[in-house]
Amino acid sequence: MTKSVKQQIIDLAVPDLEKIETALEKHLEPNLDLVKQIASHLLFSGGKRLRPLLMIHSARMCGYANGFEIDFSTIFEYLHAATLLHDDVVDEADIRRGKKAAHTKWSAPKVVLTGDFLLALALDLAARTREPDIISVIAKITRDMSQGEIDQMTKKGKLDISEEEYLDVIEKKTAVLIQGACQSGAILARSDKEKQSALKAYGFHLGMAFQMADDLLDYTATAQVLGKNPGADMREGKLTLPLIHSLTRASKEDKSWMEHVILEPGFHIEQFEQLKALLFRYKGIEYTQNMAREHVGKAKSCLDIFESSLSKKLLSLLADYSIKRKV
Repeated sequence: MTKSVKQQIIDLAVPDLEKIETALEKHLEPNLDLVKQIASHLLFSGGKRLRPLLMIHSARMCGYANGFEIDFSTIFEYLHAATLLHDDVVDEADIRRGKKAAHTKWSAPKVVLTGDFLLALALDLAARTREPDIISVIAKITRDMSQGEIDQMTKKGKLDISEEEYLDVIEKKTAVLIQGACQSGAILARSDKEKQSALKAYGFHLGMAFQMADDLLDYTATAQVLGKNPGADMREGKLTLPLIHSLTRASKEDKSWMEHVILEPGFHIEQFEQLKALLFRYKGIEYTQNMAREHVGKAKSCLDIFESSLSKKLLSLLADYSIKRKV
């Protein structure tokens, strides 16, 4: 029986995943108990560790494997966790990864400050490399992710967001972190500019595909699978590509109805199901799937310059997984 893409990844990555968990706990250990409690609530609640794995195997594919890549990789999980803590406070989200969001258990100021601490911890780990290019990449990630969140917040509730605006937001909010993880692996390995550029491009396309697939899941997965309520983006006033594309192609009547539902604070499940049907009818779902597949194809082609290796196989599988995953 052929193994699923997810199982193939797990089989290849188990030793690294165990080491990543140990490293994540180690770097939190000397810090305030409250900070550790809040950070651990999210960090150890079932994350896939995609970003650390990408960094580790980007470095190894470029010939770097002295063990430090494990410690260094935690930067990207801390950065990711920090943005999620901040996002949930801003969005007033109730659930994250099937658990109560941190700000529902601790005060919002404590959660925000914990997110700030994780950002600082990531920058401290980056500084230990004594590599100016890596420090620059990490600083750019924090700047772009903050800008992406601000851009998305200012666009909440707007019904005329263009595809270009959407792509700019997801590049800053999601792709830039995945891109930076891959690029940093190549820099840490002191690989040549061609390989650095290839991994930077791979990370960009993977990140774009990953977020588009995530946006699709908001309309195609159940609450149990998602770990949060379906339609959360729409409830928060965020228009993603399936909706944006469908709105530009809907009849006047359907567009008016869709806009009414989007703006309604507490829409009913029946309305949500009707909306999903329209996303299929006007090919918003199909268009987003095709866009994500295109990015996966481009990501995998970026790996062509590298020799065959376990790490190259894993990065190729991760590209496939980005659009085949259920959560």
